[in-house]
Amino acid sequence: MITSLRNQRVKDVARLRDRRQRQRQGRILIDGARELDRALDAGVEPLEAFVCESLCQSDDARRVRARLAATRAELWQVTPEVFHKLAFGARAEGVLAVAQAPHRTLAELRLPPEPLVAIVEAIEKPGNLGAVLRSADAAGVSAVVATGHGTDLYNPNVIRASLGTVFTSPVCAAAAADVQTWLRQHGFSVYAARPDADRLYTDVRYAGATAIVLGSEAAGLSDAWRLPGLTPIKLPMRGQADSLNISAAAAVLFYEALRQRSSEAAEAPIRFDNQNG
Repeated sequence: MITSLRNQRVKDVARLRDRRQRQRQGRILIDGARELDRALDAGVEPLEAFVCESLCQSDDARRVRARLAATRAELWQVTPEVFHKLAFGARAEGVLAVAQAPHRTLAELRLPPEPLVAIVEAIEKPGNLGAVLRSADAAGVSAVVATGHGTDLYNPNVIRASLGTVFTSPVCAAAAADVQTWLRQHGFSVYAARPDADRLYTDVRYAGATAIVLGSEAAGLSDAWRLPGLTPIKLPMRGQADSLNISAAAAVLFYEALRQRSSEAAEAPIRFDNQNG
């Protein structure tokens, strides 16, 4: 049982809310029942777990508490005051854990045939990145690749806003040049969301191996994504605003791709081989 806010272990874990400390320690903070549940489903092994019994009110929290007890993590009981110091944001569900930061590379991504991949550049607001990951998971996007300065895949707010899908989805970070080489090697058709594009997002076909590239609301995509063979697309803007939040734009594009690909799959003719008629 830890009862003191001055406990050194508590101080070390609380520091993981800071990106530099996460990089220095090579650890991340996973806060929330659903988020922890999905991390455990994805094979993330917690190193330490902190439980406040009086805050474990939901069925999800109690189930995750039991799952944490069955791992090799060092398990600590804490008071509500200590838990609130460790927890991220206002939501306190009574369970959180510390784990090694996952490290994935482009080469480790396992994609299905004809994948749909999202590339996001320089998304510095963790909540926006988490929301994009959540939309990608919902729309069946095969993988999300983050690139550009400031990307922080395992920021606690990314984990929270993604509802833990940052662990269960194929996700990695890579330099733009490496991503572009990877896209060429795998024969992707690449569509870049730009407000100055000539073609609407509904006027292109998201068939076969397809990548959708999105940039930040403030700066858009950098010139690194003005490439031969890349097709700029835009969403219509009928009002005074000249752009959407990236998570909203991503959801529109992902679901249009899903709609087209589902429709084409449904309309595909049934083929028989010669032997079976």
